Order: sequence, then structure tokens, then C-alpha cells
Amino acid sequence: MAGMGAAHAETVDVSASGFLVTIRKEVKATPQQVFDAFGQVDKWWNGEHTYSGNAAHLSIGMSAGDCFCERWNGGSVLHARVIYVRQGSTLRMQGSLGPLQDLAVNGVLTWATGTADGKTVIKFLYRVGGSPGAALDKLAPSVDAVLDEQATRLVNLLETGKP
Repeated sequence: MAGMGAAHAETVDVSASGFLVTIRKEVKATPQQVFDAFGQVDKWWNGEHTYSGNAAHLSIGMSAGDCFCERWNGGSVLHARVIYVRQGSTLRMQGSLGPLQDLAVNGVLTWATGTADGKTVIKFLYRVGGSPGAALDKLAPSVDAVLDEQATRLVNLLETGKP
């Protein structure tokens, strides 16, 4: 994770058939605290970006095969399936978040933490691909903005106790 700046969000490789969102943020917390917070998504994800309208309905299992799910009375959504966990550093999931789910595209979302220049860094990567008919180039800026907001809320929770 060397060479990461204080805060950075970027969307690259944008085309009608895919994009890559990269978000990097420094945080005043240990990598283990960051990793533990990944699993407490209900405390930092904005409820406006859920199907139920309430982030308290979100959960993430922290083992391969578990899910990033949302469950409420009368509904449920599997946002992504956990495919890789490295304790203390990395959580990787496969899934199509939000409006991408309806487009039959594939997404791989990696949340990682580590140190760079003596500072703790959070990195979100979301690579999405599908058919050119999905017009992903038009959705990429919105996906970038939503994920950057969530990463900022995670940093806020870790540093102030409030997202």
C-alpha cells in the first residue's frame, strides 16, 4: 500500500462495458480497527444507499462464502458474496451493487487496509464489467461518488465515533 496519498478517488478504464473505481484514504486508526469496522457496515454505510432505507439492516459475514446482505421485514438483498478474507487487512466480495444488480454485470469489490509512510490507509477498489449494452460509462461517476461517500463515512466513524 506504499505511496498512497491522504485522500484520493479515481475512476479509470471507463467504457460502456466496465470501469474501475479506486478510493484511498488515510485514517487515524490501526489497520486492525479498520478491518474490524469493515464488518460493522451497518454503523457507517449511508442508509440512503440501501433498498430498505435503513443501514441497520445491513450485515457482512467475515468469512469466504458469507454475504454482504440486507434483510428487513418483507424483503432481502444479497449485495455481494464474500470471496476472500485476509484477517486484519483485506475483505473481497463479488457482486453488483445497487442499480448494477439489474444489469447482469459482474463486480469485484475489495476493501483493504495497511500502512504507508507510518499512516494507516484504507483502499476501496471496485471493478465492474458487463456487456456494452449496460452503458456502464454512464453509471461510473455515480458509483464512484457513492463508494467515496461510504469510505468517508467509515473514516469518520473510526476517527469521531460518528459516520
